[in-house]
Amino acid sequence: MKRLKNQGFTLVEIMIVVAIIALLAAIAIPNLLRAKISANDALAQSTLRTLSTASETFATSNNGTYPGDITSLTGATPPYINEPFCTQTISGFVYGCTMAAGSYSFAAVPVNVGVSGTTTFTMTTGGILTP
Repeated sequence: MKRLKNQGFTLVEIMIVVAIIALLAAIAIPNLLRAKISANDALAQSTLRTLSTASETFATSNNGTYPGDITSLTGATPPYINEPFCTQTISGFVYGCTMAAGSYSFAAVPVNVGVSGTTTFTMTTGGILTP
């Protein structure tokens, strides 16, 4: 009679595979977190540019008078922007808006610095973005 050979993986082989997977995860996860923070920063800057562009367009249409509040931008026909970003939290940033007839200032503040974003971004009258 022929003896059948046991086939399968040994415990050592399985442990080596698990160790390799853990090593790859340890390398990949920090890179993914940095990419998410970078994407949140880019979205915050883009949102501030959108608010600034809408305010500048409003001023051009209204003889140099900037909007007094966010509803001036969202409630126009057609609207200058579709969503009121002010006082909202979007992708780890809280947006604040200060608007007056002669100027505006928009800010994007990370909820957790270093986790959801790197720094506070501000956009002031004339489209000046500062980190």
